[in-house]
Amino acid sequence: LGRRLDAPMLELDAVKEVLFEEVGHREGDREWGRTLSRASLGSIWSLLRGFPPDDLVIVEAWYRPPPHDHNLRGIEHAGIDRWVEVWCQADPETVATRYAARHRHPGHPAPEDYVDELRELAAVAQPMGLSPVLAVDTSGSKSLDVGALAVRVSEYLTPSS
Repeated sequence: LGRRLDAPMLELDAVKEVLFEEVGHREGDREWGRTLSRASLGSIWSLLRGFPPDDLVIVEAWYRPPPHDHNLRGIEHAGIDRWVEVWCQADPETVATRYAARHRHPGHPAPEDYVDELRELAAVAQPMGLSPVLAVDTSGSKSLDVGALAVRVSEYLTPSS
């Protein structure tokens, strides 16, 4: 999507994995991982302040269930006044299978320690709903038309005249 929109993409895990390397990861310490997730997202919101106001930037992250106060404060801090949420949805088994198959930094929970919890989270996950939401089925049952998604995102973000 970033390439289609010619937009930089700031990924939560990319920042978090740098923090794992620099400040350390504590295998199995989920609270430490959550702390680094909050720090990573805070860093992303701070970085966004440096972009020109009309630049399109993609923030990629999985946001836990409400409340979303942390995200709202970050959005306000970044000076963002127009955004759209692309909600990528897949069935819980697909989400768990993808996590288990993906090569991950050792700071992330090991699949055997996390897939059951992830499956439960995926079953109740929902969009933040703080902005317009574009729901996308990423279960793999049908091909995702990234070009059409890029057009939809652009339509939401283009100011009306």
